[in-house]
Amino acid sequence: MNDFQFQNTTKVYFGKDQLGHLHEEVLKYGKSVLVVYGGGSIKKIGLYDKVMKELKENNIEVYELAGVEPNPRHTTVNKGAKICKDNHITSILGIGGGSTIDASKAIAALTLADTDNIWDLVEKKVAWNNALPVLAMPTIASTGSEMDKSCVIANVEKGVKSGINGDILRPKAAFLDPTNTFSVSAKQTACGGFDIMAHLFDMNYFVNSDKYPLQFNVVETLLRTVRQQLPIAVEEPENYSARATMLWAASWALNSFCTSGYKTQAQLHALEQFSSTYDMTHGLALAIITPKWMTYLLNKDETVVEDFARFGLNVMGIQDQGDDMANAKAGIEALQNFIKDELHLPTSLSEVGINDEKFDELKVKACYGQDALPRAYRSLSQKDCLNIYKMCL
Repeated sequence: MNDFQFQNTTKVYFGKDQLGHLHEEVLKYGKSVLVVYGGGSIKKIGLYDKVMKELKENNIEVYELAGVEPNPRHTTVNKGAKICKDNHITSILGIGGGSTIDASKAIAALTLADTDNIWDLVEKKVAWNNALPVLAMPTIASTGSEMDKSCVIANVEKGVKSGINGDILRPKAAFLDPTNTFSVSAKQTACGGFDIMAHLFDMNYFVNSDKYPLQFNVVETLLRTVRQQLPIAVEEPENYSARATMLWAASWALNSFCTSGYKTQAQLHALEQFSSTYDMTHGLALAIITPKWMTYLLNKDETVVEDFARFGLNVMGIQDQGDDMANAKAGIEALQNFIKDELHLPTSLSEVGINDEKFDELKVKACYGQDALPRAYRSLSQKDCLNIYKMCL
């Protein structure tokens, strides 16, 4: 196991009756807060009014940044930081999906940095080592941003997604109320849930590393649990148990416990360049890519056979076919059928209107401008990435 340091400082308020603690957390840092949210769904479900009542009744000065995009744009982050700087705001509350919470983290860092452009931090043109306190209130089970130390931002002008990370970005407190996820559509629930699975695949399950028993077994249990509970959340949106399980699983997928001791590149997330290029839902793109990536690797490198066979047996619940190669193929098929038949998601790029015209551009981005991804689960060249994209059509 590689050396590591672990300290997750996020205080979690989990459940349906925890909102009354919000003002306590905000007031730890001052008497003003920037409330960051997206397209207004929090108003439709009544959450906005509850939050505003809680804050204003406790004499907290509230500022707002609405309209954060599903792939948060760097210009929106710049706008939020300007509000914070101009008004000497002392904390930030991100309400919504991972994009909103990621934007909140980026705003927090930019506010205390010596620049007005978040991309200067992303490209390391300007150093930063501090950030405003961030509080998080997720309304979808997906990215796990409410307990992790990273954020991803889209630069539409450059056509790329990138980000910053550091322990200072980890939210000080997170309010996880499963009832806030009841109104999420079946499609977005499915996409968010698959994003959780992809985090686990990339960070700890399909890794070019020893399988440390404690973390690896926890990861496998999380994957199996998501595989079981996600279809229930899709079909029964107000099933509290399923929604609660998904929300907590999202947090554990990326709260640093499961990733401790691993050093790897996130290969599936590197391949997923479609959400920044086409403004496509991130989890959907991952759902399309993952089975094709697995099939490609299985045909290219038989050293993955044992891992894929274990996945089929222990996560997808296939019947033992008698040998690892058969189990690996059956596991991939079961995953593809799970995505199509239980999550009801498209399984090809053509179904969502995407063709191959930008594949040559995307393969370069997938390898971060290098010839290959050498530290990932298995090394992929730009040509390999292109071949996987073609399989996704």
